[in-house]
Amino acid sequence: MVDIHGTCEPRFDRLKDAFYKNFRIDEEVGAACSVYEQGEKIVDLWGGYAKEAEKEEWQEDTLCAIYSSGKPIVAASLLRQIDAGRIDLDDAVCGVWPEFAAAGKEQITFRQLLCHQSGVVAIANELPREAAFDWERMVSEVAAQAPWFEPGSRHVYHTVTFGFLMAEPVRRLTGMMPGDYLRQEIMGPLGDEMYFGVPDDALPQVAVMVREGYMRPADQQEAPATEVSDEDRMVMLAASNPPGIPDGGASPEGPWQQAQIPATNGHGTARAMAHFYGVLAMGGRIDDYELLSPELLKQASSVQSEGFCPSLRREVSFGLGFQITRPDRPFGAGQHAFGHYGNGGSLGYADPDTGIGFGYVMNYVNRRLQNSRNRNLMAALDSCI
Repeated sequence: MVDIHGTCEPRFDRLKDAFYKNFRIDEEVGAACSVYEQGEKIVDLWGGYAKEAEKEEWQEDTLCAIYSSGKPIVAASLLRQIDAGRIDLDDAVCGVWPEFAAAGKEQITFRQLLCHQSGVVAIANELPREAAFDWERMVSEVAAQAPWFEPGSRHVYHTVTFGFLMAEPVRRLTGMMPGDYLRQEIMGPLGDEMYFGVPDDALPQVAVMVREGYMRPADQQEAPATEVSDEDRMVMLAASNPPGIPDGGASPEGPWQQAQIPATNGHGTARAMAHFYGVLAMGGRIDDYELLSPELLKQASSVQSEGFCPSLRREVSFGLGFQITRPDRPFGAGQHAFGHYGNGGSLGYADPDTGIGFGYVMNYVNRRLQNSRNRNLMAALDSCI
């Protein structure tokens, strides 16, 4: 029997029931779920095991890997530079990052970076695992990489490179690494806990990830090198170079948790994710803090690129750093919702029609294309509003 802890307004009891049922019938190990409505926290639940082997229970401040659910959060750091007037969406990236002009990338814009159209999908130079933990090496590799296709002609999901593409221009403009920017400029004002690079004193709070046994489907088996097309190689390297990314491992004390790989290794609470999206659902501002301006947020949450993505193997609608709701991949029932899914099922989204910000994190990672646990939670939340 799993105990559910936290708070939930009575009219959201169906969401609490769905959260509990995920443990009872749908393989949940440890998880948290949070909802903000009109700027107020109305649901904040957690339960299960943060460290299953030790039977250590999930706590209010347990941190969990959020994988690609962190992409919009690092994208927000770049969008804020546009709001500040330091750059424009259609400026060339090399204006603030001169090395990025290498290999025919002189005309790539920040807009193309934000909607996965830059062509810098993967690093062709195969790297050792430890390269992912070396910021200077990774941004040098990204800067040297030639586009895999004509920038702006299509989109392909930038699985790992996206975080470096977002954060290095911000570092050039502000002098701040992505973890510092996140803590000081985004989570600090919101009063929440989320990291790109978990500090030493927060490592005990990190949940241990549990992975489903997994065999790659036959259609995804790697062909002999001589038979791999450039397109297939791009897709394979996007998620596997450097190897072991995303990771998470069996221990929260490894270098992956403390590195800064902002497209894949953010760690935070469901509360932090829901609060972030709750502010965006209210137009980007709460009290005296402006996360994003209403004008830029309107662009960021609108479709900028749409079509099939060979990396995600489905039709996708990208905004600026966000995925936009679609009938086949919805963020709840809202017609104008936007957010992002993460490996294994983590999820955050904003529904501006209802003022809802939602966050869900979990430490059981399965390999299904869609996750029944987050779908159950979204359906229950929709039934409450």
